Amino acid sequence: MNSVKDEAYKQLFSVSLFTQSQNSRISPLRDREMAFVRVAFLLLLVLLTGVESRCLKKPIIFNFGDSNSDTGGLMAGLGYPINLPNGRQFFRRSTGRLSDGRLIIDFLCGSLSMKYLSPYLEALGSDFSQGANFAIAGSATLPKFQPFSLHIQVLQFLRFKARSLELARDSPHLIGADGFQNALYTFDIGQNDLSAAFSNMSYQQVLEKIPSVLEEIKGAIKMIYDEGGKNFWIHNTGPLGCLPQKLALNNKEFKDQYGCIKSYNDAAQAFNAGLHALCKELRSQFINATIVYVDIYSIKYDLIVNSAKYGFKNPLIACCGYGGPPYNYNVNVTCGLPPSQACPVGLRYINWDGVHYTEAASATVASKILSTNFSEPCLRFDYFCHV
Repeated sequence: MNSVKDEAYKQLFSVSLFTQSQNSRISPLRDREMAFVRVAFLLLLVLLTGVESRCLKKPIIFNFGDSNSDTGGLMAGLGYPINLPNGRQFFRRSTGRLSDGRLIIDFLCGSLSMKYLSPYLEALGSDFSQGANFAIAGSATLPKFQPFSLHIQVLQFLRFKARSLELARDSPHLIGADGFQNALYTFDIGQNDLSAAFSNMSYQQVLEKIPSVLEEIKGAIKMIYDEGGKNFWIHNTGPLGCLPQKLALNNKEFKDQYGCIKSYNDAAQAFNAGLHALCKELRSQFINATIVYVDIYSIKYDLIVNSAKYGFKNPLIACCGYGGPPYNYNVNVTCGLPPSQACPVGLRYINWDGVHYTEAASATVASKILSTNFSEPCLRFDYFCHV
């Protein structure tokens, strides 16, 4: 795999060619094109500086979550077909990611100059020398013992750890005891719990379910802490009411001034407030542990509200789907199924398939995360590997 820095320089060169070609047609550039170029340069500069990690030891990451960070677990675990145009942007093939390219977790790993995380369930071609990804699309915290809930993912991790320690003496490429202790444990889950709850519950009932979801997250973190883990990176959930899928299926719901379903976003913010409080609670209980809470909601909502500033168009329309405006989403004709179509390559959409983000949007979100402006405490993503 090419280094992230090399790839960033390639993209930077591509942006330069874009600018030159546009200048040859129209001079000066139109405001929209100039905005795209400015954002592209800013983003690539952030990624270029981000890969200059201060890691003094090999970074190791174990990730838990749902489709927002699934790098191929669903396809590996259930044989679920995820075909092109998924993966078209960067990998030029489907890798099991529900996106046109890389996810936020890919960019975060890239900022440490480490390989992208292999799905735990992928039997062929996996590299677990720097961690593993237990996230699987569709996962939630409840029901607790239903594959692949958060609890099941942690049980899989415990199995992975025990087996790695058993074999590490004869296989130096496997992770040893120090590696597990010093690794970063990342979590991005909760969106599907809220989504499922809204399918058959009132808004008040959804709010009443949130404490049980938080309790599962607390239990998962504690299980890893009891196993010696001490570095945790926790993402809150994004603005559920801004997803084209939710908007298309619940078009009569009351919307805010930016076109997002208010009750869905209010529930997401209530969940996030509880998760924020949980992180504070765990910091006071876990000795010698670092728990970073990251406000993904604010990053994503700002991206939607100020989409033009970031060079994006149609913030509430899926790039890949069926039905056209206002949301280009049809539950019976989802991305990859005929006669769905994807928007032309190069058009900057935020949403890929009605639920998941495009690579361009994920890159922008990752750059915001790497800025540390949305983290509490305000630590660099590489904090765990430079001490």
